[in-house]
Amino acid sequence: MADESNSEQQPAPPDPQYRRRDFLKTAWGTLATLAVGGFGYVGFRFLESRVEEGQFGEVIHVGNIEEFEPLTVTQFSQGRFFLVRMEDGGFLALYRKCTHLDCVVRWNDEDQHFHCPCHGSEFEMDGDVVNPPAPLPLVRFPIEINERGRISVDTGTLIERRRTSKDEFTYPPTPQPEEEPPET
Repeated sequence: MADESNSEQQPAPPDPQYRRRDFLKTAWGTLATLAVGGFGYVGFRFLESRVEEGQFGEVIHVGNIEEFEPLTVTQFSQGRFFLVRMEDGGFLALYRKCTHLDCVVRWNDEDQHFHCPCHGSEFEMDGDVVNPPAPLPLVRFPIEINERGRISVDTGTLIERRRTSKDEFTYPPTPQPEEEPPET
């Protein structure tokens, strides 16, 4: 009888077809396959272009020079910048982030300044700091104006500066006078 009681306490022998070790191998293999596939998908999505044409990070065509009066500021939300037309006809494209803590600045037509709502920094129309704590002028983007007066802003290139200078303004090309043919 002692032999019978020992046999009752022992578990049933494992099924040779499917053991715990086989289950764990299958589970880990499946998990590894899913992980590799997931990382592959994420990597592929990262390599794809993440910006649409005409969006921030691309060259944005904003219009013709005639559309922008002198001493005006026009916001372009999709490009995250302001296009400024100065009194002398020059253009600046200013990034809308404050140089203090990257808060989004707003243009105020009444006092002709950019205002940062976070800590009170103010900037002149050309982006220079009027009221700190912002340490630097607003960052600008390069502008191109073609011979037809079409304005393009490259929002993929940020230009930091210490102070605004006249060299930073982009002016429309001056039309060249047509040469008269020599008389014969």
